Amino acid sequence: MQPLGKYLVILGIIIVLVGLVVWVVGPRMDWFGRLPGDVRVERPGFKVFAPFTTMLLLSILLSLVLWVIRRFLG
Repeated sequence: MQPLGKYLVILGIIIVLVGLVVWVVGPRMDWFGRLPGDVRVERPGFKVFAPFTTMLLLSILLSLVLWVIRRFLG
């Protein structure tokens, strides 16, 4: 059970850090979700938002972070 506890503590620290970053930098990131390639269709009574570019960027960033964690902690 000790490895599970270690991973939960690390995950908690990561969540807190991400929360602090969003809290501090959030107001200056109004461009996030409005990148070229993010599809937004708004019509009366109908809204569709598909953030393709934003999710691709987040996927690349998360993959990089996880690779670094596995490289140096694993």
